[in-house]
Amino acid sequence: MPPHDSAKFVDAATQPETRGIELIGAGERHGRARDLFFVWAAPSVSILNFTIGATLVLLGLELWQAVLVVLAASALWVFPGVIAISGPAAGTSGSVITRAIYGIIGNKPVVAFTGWLIGAVFLALTWLASSFLGADLLAGMGLTDPVVVPIAVTLVISVLTVIVAVYGHALILRVYSWLAIVLAVIFVTVTAFILPQVDWSYHPAEPLTGVPLWSAVTIGFTIIASAPISYINSPDIARYLPRSTKPSHIIAATALGGALPGIVFTVVGALLATAISAEAMHAGIESALLGLLPDWLGPVLVIGVVVNTIALNGMTTYTSSMALQAIGLSIRRIPAAIVVGLIGTALTIYLVLSTSFLDAVNLMLQFLVIVSAPTMAVFVADVVLRRNRYDGVELFDEGRGGRFWYSGGWGIPGMAAVVLGGIATALCLSTEVWTGPIAEGLGYVDLSVPVGMLVSALVYAVLLRTRLGAHAGGITPPLAPPAG
Repeated sequence: MPPHDSAKFVDAATQPETRGIELIGAGERHGRARDLFFVWAAPSVSILNFTIGATLVLLGLELWQAVLVVLAASALWVFPGVIAISGPAAGTSGSVITRAIYGIIGNKPVVAFTGWLIGAVFLALTWLASSFLGADLLAGMGLTDPVVVPIAVTLVISVLTVIVAVYGHALILRVYSWLAIVLAVIFVTVTAFILPQVDWSYHPAEPLTGVPLWSAVTIGFTIIASAPISYINSPDIARYLPRSTKPSHIIAATALGGALPGIVFTVVGALLATAISAEAMHAGIESALLGLLPDWLGPVLVIGVVVNTIALNGMTTYTSSMALQAIGLSIRRIPAAIVVGLIGTALTIYLVLSTSFLDAVNLMLQFLVIVSAPTMAVFVADVVLRRNRYDGVELFDEGRGGRFWYSGGWGIPGMAAVVLGGIATALCLSTEVWTGPIAEGLGYVDLSVPVGMLVSALVYAVLLRTRLGAHAGGITPPLAPPAG
């Protein structure tokens, strides 16, 4: 596909966006960095935050400990902000930009695996929340079929999500600011009814100390951190910004937009856990939450969850459709978005029929870091080491003589860093299904995220200085003038 053809693509909220990974010319750039704040805030006002916050208390943490964990893990939102600046620099999606890391051929399996796995997991998790809540709401109206109702809710929400993805960037930019405000009002109202029921003097029956305490702290950290480090698609949302946009503004808008709502409502989730029994939370935190609210507010919350789901998954489906193009499939962006939506719907229906919401969230978010921690770390390292110098035209040169052909099409430093970082992450991971030997040896302390990211970044930086890095073209020669 040609790098760009400005006559074919129009970025307007009133019509489907046909542009995919094609380059965005200077004359088509528009927008301000601060617009990104609301783009990331709308998906972050989520019932998943309530669930994750409650999990911290279920792990045995005291409230003040849970708050510190939330703040520490939320600081990782700076990483999606850092990689977002590569979008305006290159003028294309992140799934193309990473050719500079993994090579023309090597980038394809990495994007296919990370794009599909991360996209499918988040599509399924948030659709799952809406399915359970929507089914609870409809049960009050007499629709109680435990199979048909959740599946019907999932199908309706998935169709609306795909519509958002089809209309794409301009619609997301225009609508998400309003969605963020509406969602904030709904969740703040829900919070106002939760707070009077909070046990402010709450203490675990058996306060954790020593290794068990660090185990609970690190597992909680991993669950929360899995969200920000998974947003490797942030360059896709920022790529329309003028190249002259200050990188610091892009980083701040992206990081704060994602972090602030997450911090607030994850802490509320921890407080919520003191008002609900552990048995009720395991049976279904969404049902227990509705039981704390007045009758009129329950349906409003369900609507808010559905809106948040569409906001998050619309953006995920949008960016995942470009990942399909980046791996070399001859498919336009709109059909690709439909394919992504179908896969996410199928996974959601499977989860609806086979698991509880709380179990699905905790397990899938923890396993997600095996993929997301190393890929995010390497991307951040590349942006920093390259000083955000990316040439979009050269990124589309897929020939053997191209700059990013590297070693037979493979960027060995990037591939090695991701594989070794993934292994390190898995060795340090602690879940109910899998506990790595390092985590087990430390008493189930989960250091998967910091260790996995550190190993990946260090391996990448070191290998670039070896013959492998030199054979891959290195990173020191400038690819383009510095952005901004």
